[in-house]
Amino acid sequence: MDITLLGSFSADTDGSPVLPSAAKLRQILALLALHGNRVVPVSMIMEELWGYAPPRSGPTTLQTYILRLRRMINASVRGRCDAKDILEYRYGGYRLSVPTGCVDVLEYDRLAAEGQRAFDDGEDEAAVKVFREALDLWRGPALADIRCGALLEIERVRLEESRLGVLERRFDAELHLGRHAELLTELVVLTAQQPLHEGLHAQHMIALYRSGRPSEALAVFTKLRGRLVEDLGLEPSPRLQRLQRAVLGGDLVLDRPQRGAGRRTLDMFAA
Repeated sequence: MDITLLGSFSADTDGSPVLPSAAKLRQILALLALHGNRVVPVSMIMEELWGYAPPRSGPTTLQTYILRLRRMINASVRGRCDAKDILEYRYGGYRLSVPTGCVDVLEYDRLAAEGQRAFDDGEDEAAVKVFREALDLWRGPALADIRCGALLEIERVRLEESRLGVLERRFDAELHLGRHAELLTELVVLTAQQPLHEGLHAQHMIALYRSGRPSEALAVFTKLRGRLVEDLGLEPSPRLQRLQRAVLGGDLVLDRPQRGAGRRTLDMFAA
C-alpha cells in the first residue's frame, strides 16, 4: 500500500485507491500510516477520534470503522491477500503493514535523519543531495485534507517544523559550498513566508552580501528588526546584530564559506 500525507492524502494498492471519504476513517488510516508497521493502541486511536471524552460506544464504533477500512482494502487488493494481514489487530491495538518506502512521511523522516548525519559529519555535498530528496516528497502542507484530532495535529506541527529545519540545514550546507547566488530566489520567498525567522534571514543576508549586494543585505536586517519590534517587542538576537555589524564593516569572514562539521550560519557570530 502506497500512502501520501505530505500534501493531499492518497492511498492505493497497485494503483487501486483505498481512500475513504468519511472524516474519521481518514483520521484512522492517516494515524496508522504515520506509525506504519507499529502497533497503535486502541486508546490512542480513540483519543484521536474523540479526545479525552470518548463515547461509551467508542470501542464498538472503532471496530466498525476498522471493518469498513478492511472492506475497502479487500476491494483494492482483489483477493491477492487478506485485509486482516494488512490492517491487523495486535496486543490491544492496530497495526498497518506497509513496505519500506511506501509511506511518504516515513520515507521523509528517514531521509531527513540521513541528511542530518551527513551534515553533522561535514559531508555537505551528500547532505544537500539527501535533503533535496526529502524535500521533494512534499507536494503541499502536511495532512492538508485530513481533519486532525489532537494526535494528528501534533504530527502536522512536527512535520512542518521539520521541513523548515531541513530547508535551513540544506541552505547551510549550500552556503558552505559557496552556492550563495543559487539560493537567493528561494530565500526571498522563504523569508517572506517566515517573516520572523532569524536563521533564514541570516542566510539571506549572507547570500546577498556574497553576491555583491551588501545594501540589500542590510535592508533584510532592517525589515526583520522592524517586524520583531512591532510584533513581539523584541530586538534581533545578539548573533544577528553581530552579522549586521559584519556587513556594515565588510568583515572578511563573510566572504569565506564556513567550514566545519555541523556548522550553522549564525554560528559564525556566536559570542
